[in-house]
Amino acid sequence: MGADKNDTNPLINQSTVYQILESVTDPEIPVISIRDLGIVRDVMVEDDFVEVVITPTYSGCPAMLEIEKNIHNSLKKSGIDQFKITTVLSPAWTTDWMTEKGMQKLKAYGIAPPNPTNPEDIECPQCGSHNTELLSEFGSTACKSLFRCKDCLEPFDYFKCH
Repeated sequence: MGADKNDTNPLINQSTVYQILESVTDPEIPVISIRDLGIVRDVMVEDDFVEVVITPTYSGCPAMLEIEKNIHNSLKKSGIDQFKITTVLSPAWTTDWMTEKGMQKLKAYGIAPPNPTNPEDIECPQCGSHNTELLSEFGSTACKSLFRCKDCLEPFDYFKCH
């Protein structure tokens, strides 16, 4: 951290770091950035030192080590050498932190986005039908449930609300 003020890189600022993090995707859902997923809680820049604060989608999420590695690699590749990545568990991550763009990306990828206003009404991302049924509380990952559309008969993951 002890960089001389005259050596400060004016290109390293919060906005630039957020742009870099936009390219870091969730390894389990590669179409959505960790920013759109709401994992990035904060970015702090002081002189040339960057701190990225992240929160897992649930405690013990196995993708977090890979996400940290990808953040590390993206910052290094962008010329940021002095940084730390801090994981914060409280308050717990919530689907409310996801962006609308992120929810649209989930749906386009075939995963039903969370429906916090009516969690019983799950729309099929394949055909748009609301005639769906829960097959399993756990889908391809613990943060998703497995559903099936009764109209098109396709199975799909639903990103659980929490």
